Amino acid sequence: MKLTGNTIFITGGGSGIGRALAEALHNLGNKVIISGRRKERLVETIRANPGMSTVELNVQDPASIETAAKQLIKEYPDVNVLVNNAGIIQSDDAAGVIDEDVLISTVTTNLLGPIRLTSAFIEHLKAKEEAVVINTTSILGFVPLATTAIYSATKAALHTYTLSQRYMLKDTSVKVIEIVPPWVQSNNDEPRAMPLDSFIDAIIKILGKDTDEVLVEEAKMFRNNPGPNEGVFVTQLNDTMNSEPPKIH
Repeated sequence: MKLTGNTIFITGGGSGIGRALAEALHNLGNKVIISGRRKERLVETIRANPGMSTVELNVQDPASIETAAKQLIKEYPDVNVLVNNAGIIQSDDAAGVIDEDVLISTVTTNLLGPIRLTSAFIEHLKAKEEAVVINTTSILGFVPLATTAIYSATKAALHTYTLSQRYMLKDTSVKVIEIVPPWVQSNNDEPRAMPLDSFIDAIIKILGKDTDEVLVEEAKMFRNNPGPNEGVFVTQLNDTMNSEPPKIH
């Protein structure tokens, strides 16, 4: 992926990984447009980064996605990079009764949102000489955290969708890239997580190379786990996390 001269739309760009990635790409000389759930965070972000723009979008609402996509294509006809970064993580209980609101909001945001957004932009992107779709998944799509089973499942599903999407677009101008974050200090100060600045610095370097998956060293052990004995690592991880509960924000 070229790292400058793009027009980039990033969902979930008002905080955490989304904001940090938006700022890094903005500083590299790209035109960056962000969306997010909290208007005050979006305003704060663009005030801190003159030249960055925002668009109103509810990623859980198909009508909002269609409206935002049409607006973006009209106002920013050069848009050639879509970053599906918006996501929510909520605790759930796979051994008990699932909270319907948690189920619907998580699946709608983390899985249906990226699929619908890409669908809304795809014909526009295919008309570009060089375009990119980036889907942000998670190491938990490969080694699930049992206390966030729904979140983990949505990231696993988005990973497999990304594989299909990449195959179907292989003869077009659209490149499909998956970013697989490890545990990152995005909206927390958890000492066991990777510092946000270090993560962003690393993925920017990898994005500049010819790669389909953006994997920092801290993510590779998890990404490589799936296989006949994958349950061993899943059990080890969850036993460890149960003994030292993570802070989930």
